[in-house]
Amino acid sequence: MTDQKPGPFGLNRTRLFLLAMGALVLVITISMMMGGLGSYNALKEAANAAREPTAEQLSGD
Repeated sequence: MTDQKPGPFGLNRTRLFLLAMGALVLVITISMMMGGLGSYNALKEAANAAREPTAEQLSGD
């Protein structure tokens, strides 16, 4: 019989789940530090506004 006990750092279902949750929390934290969804929406609105000429651009002054 060659039953080997898994080491103390062996990956099982629970440890894989905790590792995945930790990675998800890390990704969320980094995205919030970079500005989150509010900055993304502001950037998207600014890009849409830049496609349309302003009143000053239309008047030619």
